[in-house]
Amino acid sequence: MPAVLKLISHKLCPYVQRAVIALSEKGVAFERIDIDLANKPDWFLKLSPLGKVPVLVVTGDDGRDIALFESNVICEYIEETQAGSKLHPQDALARAQARAWMEFGSAILGDLWGLETTTDAATFEGKRQAITAKFARVEAALGDGPFFLGQNLGLVDAVFAPIFRYFDVFDELADLAVFAETPKVRAWRAALAKRPSVRNAVSPDYPRLLRAFLNRHNAHMLKLAA
Repeated sequence: MPAVLKLISHKLCPYVQRAVIALSEKGVAFERIDIDLANKPDWFLKLSPLGKVPVLVVTGDDGRDIALFESNVICEYIEETQAGSKLHPQDALARAQARAWMEFGSAILGDLWGLETTTDAATFEGKRQAITAKFARVEAALGDGPFFLGQNLGLVDAVFAPIFRYFDVFDELADLAVFAETPKVRAWRAALAKRPSVRNAVSPDYPRLLRAFLNRHNAHMLKLAA
């Protein structure tokens, strides 16, 4: 009997989206439970040592629950234990390179946090330039596509798809020109946007929730839109 999987989630979290995409690409059934990170339930804090999402609760045949935390750990577990499409290369060196680019995606998310939350124009521009420079590095690493490693979607794609989703909303507010000089990245972004696992990784109210988040932070980006 396969393990029962529950994914503890937050509707805006890009790290949760990685796990959702991986599970969906594998065709794995799972229950998604969204929580309010501003009011974390006690049961969640008992599961998550860092108080962060995602957490994947794995219930085995013996009825015992094991909680996995950290998105890349969860994605690797899904890849190693679930049937379906392979999300990592078989070659050890290529697999290590993929993991390195997953970490690079996490670094971009760190810059994105500053971009979307800062109220300061200079900080905003610094983050915009940092993200643009990082995507120039990604452009140099991309092949013929449509995905990061070629024809098959993998875990690197699962990491970057939530990053591109931010820009689906940002682009409606201002022209940040992050992808102006990266045609391969633009094509990759478009290919990921068509993928059902990517589209369905968030709820339909994601754009509204992200805009509300920007409003709560009085984000400088909103001043550009005005």
